[in-house]
Amino acid sequence: MSDQSYLDWPFFDPAHRDWANRVEAVAADLTIDHGDTDATCRKLVGDLGAAGILEPTASLSGPLDVRRLCLAREILARRDGLADFAFAMQGLGTGAISLFGTDAQKAAWLPLTRSGQAIAAFALTEPASGSDVANSTMTAEVDGDHVVLNGEKTWISNGGIADVYTVFARTGEAPGARGLSAFVVPADTPGLEIVERLETIAPHPLATLRFSECRIPSDALIGTSGRGFQIAMSVLDVFRSTVAAAALGFARRALDEALTRVTTRQVQGAPLSDLQMVQGHIADMALDVDAAALLVYRAAWLKDTGADRVTREAAMAKLFATEQAQKVIDSAVQLHGGDGVKSGETVERLYREIRALRIYEGATDVQRVVIARQTLSNHGRSQPC
Repeated sequence: MSDQSYLDWPFFDPAHRDWANRVEAVAADLTIDHGDTDATCRKLVGDLGAAGILEPTASLSGPLDVRRLCLAREILARRDGLADFAFAMQGLGTGAISLFGTDAQKAAWLPLTRSGQAIAAFALTEPASGSDVANSTMTAEVDGDHVVLNGEKTWISNGGIADVYTVFARTGEAPGARGLSAFVVPADTPGLEIVERLETIAPHPLATLRFSECRIPSDALIGTSGRGFQIAMSVLDVFRSTVAAAALGFARRALDEALTRVTTRQVQGAPLSDLQMVQGHIADMALDVDAAALLVYRAAWLKDTGADRVTREAAMAKLFATEQAQKVIDSAVQLHGGDGVKSGETVERLYREIRALRIYEGATDVQRVVIARQTLSNHGRSQPC
């Protein structure tokens, strides 16, 4: 089992430690088949929901517990990337409803997604606007007591298997970021179609969606019209730290695999771990894992203890944890030699899984911009008069 001494850090309450142990027990019993990604993700959502593990992904009242979300993602990612994916998308897909939805929207969907009876998705990215959300062109036009959606979304996680989508579209109150709104769109709404399933190096359910004269009731609006950008950023402010936690889980698994390899593999009659070069790799990996964990749980703790926004801290956690996890996993592959690139090996799977985390929910270079702007802004406010 991975080192769990970090659970004794002051970031956590006893309830968080109990939660981590509960997730560990459930994760160990999950059955994961990589042969049919769609079916596996549906089953994982159902199994996690039945075990009560999806409860922190949505809140009928009050804030989300980011530390519980991060602990679950770290532990599930250490178990398997699809287990983490199934958990994470339930939270991201309903984040806007949890934080800004009406009582009716919450009552209609959150009990279903928390119990694993419905699958959620977050539809923000468009073909011509990835990180540049303000450049979104999908439209939402009022027609009586309905809203008509037209446009495309792409790289949508759970696309094709979701029961409900949180969709962002331009309502036109103002140019750029100030003219977007968020809507709840059931998957069976006429005019919504899956036009392409997307294959990646680490298979997950992904799709391009097309909305053609897709009519939804006006009460599908989440929050206030024209505030969609702020809603999206608030959701990402919560869940960006959890991406970092998933990367941390991958890195911990890679370190575990490397430790097993170097202590059991013999070279000239002695274990690999006796070699100073190998010890150097292990030291760097352990350092990166602990440093990432500190950044992840600092951001989560700050959010849980009342910080309005943790944009800078979440960006730091996401950037560092994903970049360093890539390095930790690469070292694990190197220490496995030829076995490290053999299809089906754990470290080979981790090598494919980690790459996307450096891109989605804000690519690494975008996080650098966020951190720099926040740091410069804070410097200006802290200067003496």
